Amino acid sequence: MTFSRYESLLVAMLTIVQFTVVLDFAVMAPLGAELIDSLDISTKQFGILVSAYALSAGASGFLLAGFIDRFDRKNFLLIMYVGFIIGTVCCAIAPSYYFLLVSRIVAGVFGGVMSGITFATVTDFFRYEIRGRVMGFIQMAFSASQILGIPLGLYLAHIWSWHVPFYFIVGIGLINIAMLVKFMKPIPSKTIPGEKSSYFQVIKRVFTNKKYLIAFSTTFFLATGGFILQPYVTPHLVFDLNYAEDQLPYVFFSAGIATLIGSPIFGKLSDSWGKYKLFVTGSLLAGICIIWFVNVPAGNLFMVAVAFSCMMLFVSSRIISATAMITAIPDASERGAFMNINSAIQQSSGGIASILGGIVLIEKEGNQGFENFQLLGLITFVSILICILLMYRVNKIVEGKYLK
Repeated sequence: MTFSRYESLLVAMLTIVQFTVVLDFAVMAPLGAELIDSLDISTKQFGILVSAYALSAGASGFLLAGFIDRFDRKNFLLIMYVGFIIGTVCCAIAPSYYFLLVSRIVAGVFGGVMSGITFATVTDFFRYEIRGRVMGFIQMAFSASQILGIPLGLYLAHIWSWHVPFYFIVGIGLINIAMLVKFMKPIPSKTIPGEKSSYFQVIKRVFTNKKYLIAFSTTFFLATGGFILQPYVTPHLVFDLNYAEDQLPYVFFSAGIATLIGSPIFGKLSDSWGKYKLFVTGSLLAGICIIWFVNVPAGNLFMVAVAFSCMMLFVSSRIISATAMITAIPDASERGAFMNINSAIQQSSGGIASILGGIVLIEKEGNQGFENFQLLGLITFVSILICILLMYRVNKIVEGKYLK
């Protein structure tokens, strides 16, 4: 099946939305070494910077969940996107640690709900049978951030300062806002006429639905598996393995190429072979690659890049298949609320995991690196195994809904 012209344009615009939001969060990890040095902060303080975005995003997701389905998706998307760009501008001009911390919170409040709105929109437009392909394309936003955004951001930060990557995100975001205003069609509210829909009634319906609770618990472990390790990859490469900061773009670029090629393939495979089969296979391979990556010794940048690329490639396969399954669970009238809460749980669990990672990762005396990075990898692997079991229940719910 081929997409219509408008569907292709819609996927492209939503992918750019995801690209800017993902890059805004993801660029913090590779900038970690420079932020720690230039702002004279500790690893734990850097972990707080990372988690501040995630926790504020989670809080806003919960607060807005009871209202999101009342409004046209386009209008809601634009309002939150503008707020996100304003928060990112504040990050770009931040002169100090605490100013940057508050700016990350502002960006998180608005940016944290973007994934929920995006995936609710995708679910509104595309059938479950082809949704894996759509998720594969949208997942390319993550790949593009690895290929273009993060390496370019690191390069700009190395040439000028860590502020510049945030200006880069703002520029792309402003162009995309103009495109959304002009080309995106309205998507009316899908609330059922006459249904009680006060904020607390919506929240109660969502949190008393057992199927939804299963999906939420799965999302919690899905996010935890990535956020414990990911923010500390760059500090590990710089302080533990002693690579120069200008070498890091090669590592992220190679990972981006791998996931950019793999994402559309995994999207098609998710629809043709089976979403849960792909999730299990991708999860196990991702777990193996994580253990490999955290144990790669210093002195072989090529091997570091290969291990990191394999890890991110299979992580993308599990995200594509998991997202396609989880977005299939909610009813149309509660889709926005469900996706917003699901995104909030994802962000909150990610914030908790980032703080946990900062606690587990112990700084050595004299800024000679960190201890327990391998332990972070082991914790991530265990979280992945738990998630496989939880996703089995999600898959059964989806099969019961679509394969009757």
